[in-house]
Amino acid sequence: METNELKDMVRSRYGGIAAGTMSDCCAPAASSCCDASAAPVADSKSLQMGYSAAELAAVPEGANLGLGCGNPQAIAALKPGEAVVDLGSGAGFDCLLAARQVGPGGRVIGVDMTHEMLKKARENAAKVGATNVEFRLGEIEHLPIADNTADVVLSNCVINLVPDKAQVFREAFRVLKPGGRLAISDVVNTAPLPPDLAGDHALICGCVVGAAPARRIEAWLADAGFADIRVTVKPESRELIKTWAPGRGVEDYVASAIVEGRKPAA
Repeated sequence: METNELKDMVRSRYGGIAAGTMSDCCAPAASSCCDASAAPVADSKSLQMGYSAAELAAVPEGANLGLGCGNPQAIAALKPGEAVVDLGSGAGFDCLLAARQVGPGGRVIGVDMTHEMLKKARENAAKVGATNVEFRLGEIEHLPIADNTADVVLSNCVINLVPDKAQVFREAFRVLKPGGRLAISDVVNTAPLPPDLAGDHALICGCVVGAAPARRIEAWLADAGFADIRVTVKPESRELIKTWAPGRGVEDYVASAIVEGRKPAA
């Protein structure tokens, strides 16, 4: 599949989720991770991912779409006054949680390539009066953010959807301040996909086909300049992942992982 075709497919799917409509690039919502779930179902999934009930209660209805595969907040160790960038910010869930942690002296920037998600995120921020968060239109391979802006870069189950993942990590490195850190949840490939899964377009925007092996992610991070690199696979995530495409066995080939790294201070 051509890069532009893939991007258009992902943009269409996630724009449809934000708008409350369905597009045909992915599996039915009930059997895919890109799931326009009702709030109780989305919250249940997020509890499985490691979010707390208090975190879910802290955001307005509609901010959590249940589209992630982990909780980057849990490893970000955000501090008051820090600047945060969220890659693929969706309806604003992680951005709004981060905004509470960094406080009025901090700053959060969410980047998403779909107008519909940006509209929804801005509405959600307005509902809770989050004046220290903003949302920008852009691709995470070409961030609309200046060099040395962020103390922390977050992302939740988005980088697997991008054709040029190495470029995403180069951009993350660029926008991080010296000493800044990555806190990413994503899916990684743990075994070669069989042809019936690898060729299934529904599983591209369904967070399966685009997953890369942990060792390749580590190499991309090192090439970008990161230090203290860790990719920690979470085998227990397979229980959630098998709900993305029931009966297809995708949990045998991908798992959620935490991806960490640090931009050297020198």
